[in-house]
Amino acid sequence: MKLHILTLFPGIIEGYFSSSIAARAVKEKILDVNIVNIRDFAEDKHRTCDDYPYGGGPGMILKPEPLAGALDSVQGMKKRVIYPTPSGRLFNQKEASGLSVEEEIVFICGRYEGVDQRIIDLYVDDELSIGDYVISSGEIAVLVIIDAIYRLITGVINSESLKEESFSLGLLEYPQYTRPHCFKDISVPEVLVSGHHENIQKWRIGKSLEKTKKNRPELLSDLSNIMKEDGGIEDGPY
Repeated sequence: MKLHILTLFPGIIEGYFSSSIAARAVKEKILDVNIVNIRDFAEDKHRTCDDYPYGGGPGMILKPEPLAGALDSVQGMKKRVIYPTPSGRLFNQKEASGLSVEEEIVFICGRYEGVDQRIIDLYVDDELSIGDYVISSGEIAVLVIIDAIYRLITGVINSESLKEESFSLGLLEYPQYTRPHCFKDISVPEVLVSGHHENIQKWRIGKSLEKTKKNRPELLSDLSNIMKEDGGIEDGPY
């Protein structure tokens, strides 16, 4: 997958792809990352990329000319362009899965009060929100979306690890434990060291249901379908 990332702060993006799984994905050519500095396309000697909004109001807006130049440099009109914004549709695991099969994606890292609407009208295919809150860095929002996408690409993470993650079946993931067996007088649930795989699976499903009911009860609206796919849930410890 090729990623074009348009940003005013390339260092934030470069740091992310220089370590951990992302760095390995780049080294193994699973990801091809092209970081584009929007300031390189500013039209004045001060490399100005923002201006006051028409109609008044606080904050600054990213100017259309530098952004358009950056987008044209990667042939944005011919590619899927994503702009993270609090006013976009909510990004979720289903969106991540759909985007993970794309061959090429362009990301716009917003700043300040956002970007000129004409850029959105002319270039943007998807306005995505990472949650019902506002952050100052479009780079962070873009990296959240990229992280959710690229890990689903074959060869990045063991496919078995993805099957039981939160949201993979519509539920939150069950609690996880590792050594030591006892930590601060709290022992690992005995079922997990029993070696009885069927009972372990029932315990995990029950705990997933319990955690989902506590933290994200709205996810249980599709529970009937999940129960049909994972027979035996009704016999679990939940």
